[in-house]
Amino acid sequence: MNLVLFICCCIIFYTYIGYGLLLYMLVLLKGKKKPLPQSGDWPAVTLLIAAHNEAAWMEQKLRNSLALEYPPEKLSFIVVTDGSTDRTPELVARYPQFGLLHQPERQGKAAAINRGMQQVSAPLVVFSDANTLLNPPALQQMIRHFENSSVGAVAGEKRVQGNLHKNAAATESRYWRYESWLKTLESEFYSVMGAAGELFAMRTHLFQPLPEDTLLDDLTSSLRIAMKGYHIRYEPNAVAVELPSAGTASELKRKLRMAAGGAQTLVRFKALLLFRDPLLSFEYISHRVLRWAVAPYLLLLVFFLALFAVVSGGASVFVQVLLLLQLCWYGLACAGFLLDRQKRAAGLLFIPYYFCVMNYAMIGGMFRYVLGKQNVLWERPDRTSSAESTV
Repeated sequence: MNLVLFICCCIIFYTYIGYGLLLYMLVLLKGKKKPLPQSGDWPAVTLLIAAHNEAAWMEQKLRNSLALEYPPEKLSFIVVTDGSTDRTPELVARYPQFGLLHQPERQGKAAAINRGMQQVSAPLVVFSDANTLLNPPALQQMIRHFENSSVGAVAGEKRVQGNLHKNAAATESRYWRYESWLKTLESEFYSVMGAAGELFAMRTHLFQPLPEDTLLDDLTSSLRIAMKGYHIRYEPNAVAVELPSAGTASELKRKLRMAAGGAQTLVRFKALLLFRDPLLSFEYISHRVLRWAVAPYLLLLVFFLALFAVVSGGASVFVQVLLLLQLCWYGLACAGFLLDRQKRAAGLLFIPYYFCVMNYAMIGGMFRYVLGKQNVLWERPDRTSSAESTV
């Protein structure tokens, strides 16, 4: 019993903390990376935006896109309005700089991206969500990575901005800062494990049409590129700003969908478990597989095994301490839950609660996918309202 619990605890620790620490040490051993060249001859780029009923954000997104610091003769824009029933197509049509692809039938984001990519002739394409704003030098910061022929894609940095005094907003922002740290380390060590659709650039010729039932289009495209032997780099100076979810319930819906997409990814990319590319498999298993398909279940196993051992009598000191620590952690999570329900600031107490919500979503999303209950169509989460974001 002690050995089983110890091994489970080691895996859990490695999943959430140890992997980052190991990567940090490996990057230190590898040494400093070479500085990127400052390009003087910019290639043609297409900014592709897929949108569904984004009238509240669309005009702000269009103005933000036109303000990007990139030679205007080398930059083109395509907006795919997938089944939008609001004023999104009308708003885009007011801006002649943007090519508009609209169809009344809604098929989902993967289908929208496939349709948009048929119109892309530039050698590089940048994907960005309609509800995110980019900092002006974002494209230049990303495109310079492609001077290295081994680079197939570049991930930008996602930042959550808004009322960070709110529980969900503050913790979501902390989570993405942690993810950014991991991506920085992965990029310096070997290759980033997936890009976020808020800001993601790739070589156009590497794009493969996505199955229309794809739940995580950004992760699918980036993993496909990595499996072809190209590297995915991370550029922290290319920033996509997004407002946080309106609350925990809204964030949970988003996490459940992402978790279902993670389950789909595990099935479709099972070849990555075979270590044909050892470094890629190491990163994929450490960052994705353990977090999606192993650690959430081990958390349950460790709790109930320790509880059973203590209730049965004869539990070792190690098991008793382990159960006490878990009870304290889940007690803090319950306190965070109660404070959040009362709309009171939970501070650091919200972290255990958010952690539990995230792992619950991983389990729930896995069952959603297995039972075929996850729709490919996005149910857009509610976002906090805010004045125009600055980037």
